[in-house]
Amino acid sequence: MVISNECPTARLRRAPHIGRLLLIGVGCALLLALTGCGGSSGSSAARTYTLMQVNLCLSGLAGCYAKAAYPAGVEETVARIREARPDAVTLNEACGGDVALIARRTGYRVRFSRVPYGGELLRCVRPGRRGLFGDAVLTKAAITGSDNADFDAQAGLERRRWLCVTTAVDVDVCTAHLNTRSSVEVAGNDAQCAELATLLARRAAARTVIFGGDVNRHPSCAPDGFWTRTDRSARQAAGLQHVYGSGPLRSPSAEVVPAAHSDHDVLLVRATAAF
Repeated sequence: MVISNECPTARLRRAPHIGRLLLIGVGCALLLALTGCGGSSGSSAARTYTLMQVNLCLSGLAGCYAKAAYPAGVEETVARIREARPDAVTLNEACGGDVALIARRTGYRVRFSRVPYGGELLRCVRPGRRGLFGDAVLTKAAITGSDNADFDAQAGLERRRWLCVTTAVDVDVCTAHLNTRSSVEVAGNDAQCAELATLLARRAAARTVIFGGDVNRHPSCAPDGFWTRTDRSARQAAGLQHVYGSGPLRSPSAEVVPAAHSDHDVLLVRATAAF
């Protein structure tokens, strides 16, 4: 049987009224199935990948902790995640027990990295029994692996580290909380920024990579080929939280969501996922 690529409207004049309708319906249905008559075939809508970056200030020791009004800061984070439903959440200045609670209440998978302070693991206080101080990554997708390590360069009392997880959708999600730009720590911040760029570039050679963190600086630490979005429009500590993404994540847009119980607002970045 020979099938024309043209829908059979040309035969309308030769068919009775009812026959014409049948010809159109049957003919175009057949051609749509075989050739895509009247539209394109095989196309799918691009999906959006969303990352939420949050600095929680939950140690119980920092000056910003009064604003956290524990447990209000935890409750606020849970509410923000439930509202936005991001693919990944990166958390700095967190506590292991609080992170586990946030993950449980939102249904996310989690990895936590402990951050030493003054040469010892730091227990969160006021109240206690909230676990150790550190950073975390939460993801919707299953986590298939994770890595974390100290930066080679260090300054100040807090040991600065990075954390990356690999997910089942072949996206690596990373976070870090770098040294400040104070006179004591600025050299550490610059060196950690360079190390972070090298780390992200290396991982991007194998998988799609997205990073969210409090880098305590305005200039980007993203390697070549990555885009950068920041919380520069934030009311609090503007421009210090960054999100970086590699090539398969395109056309990123940033939204700053006010936070009542932290000294940083929430940075929400959405990108088109070309994978």
